[in-house]
Amino acid sequence: MTVVLQLPLPLPLLSLLLLSRAQGDPGASLNGHPGDRVNLSCIGVSQPTRWVWAPRFPACKGLSKGRRPILWASPSGTPTVSPAQPFAGRINALDLGIRRLELLLSAGDSGTFICKGRQEEESRTELHVLGDRAYCKALGSSYSHILIPLLGAGLALGLGVLGWACWRRSSTRESRAPEARRGGRAQDARGPGSGAEPALRRPGSYGPQKVQPTVPSGPC
Repeated sequence: MTVVLQLPLPLPLLSLLLLSRAQGDPGASLNGHPGDRVNLSCIGVSQPTRWVWAPRFPACKGLSKGRRPILWASPSGTPTVSPAQPFAGRINALDLGIRRLELLLSAGDSGTFICKGRQEEESRTELHVLGDRAYCKALGSSYSHILIPLLGAGLALGLGVLGWACWRRSSTRESRAPEARRGGRAQDARGPGSGAEPALRRPGSYGPQKVQPTVPSGPC
């Protein structure tokens, strides 16, 4: 019979394991206000290669749904930050291995920050910027109040331009029609044009004369 003994773990080791488990939990989260600085940690990933962000309110930043890269590890040792992403100038790597990042919070930053490794490992941190839901909802309603009148004005302008073009075309056709009728009457008054053959006349006679047929000479 095999006897299994369960020995209690030392308190420092137990605390370390619990802390590691909490930081590496995909459900771990951070809360903060706009203007706060928070640290994002990459736990359980052997060789971090990049960080990506999945926004919770993408429309608040004028973005579409989905993940987007925000920072890469570089062979030179200096992490690369995309200048086109919304965290440009607000995010810094605290070490060359991009295991820890510092982010200056702004409204609309809520979402999932994912640290990815070479072996498809991931470490996730949920960030909640307090007040984002109300802020983004109000921002979306203000956008709709602006966009709807702009769309209506654009539609009215397009219909006006189309109507003016149709009126212009019809008026041009009407102005050309009398000229065409006058040109036809003048042609009828002048008679046949220069292309018609004149009738053959002999001196001292009136009216067209018949041309006598030519009799060929020589042997048949």
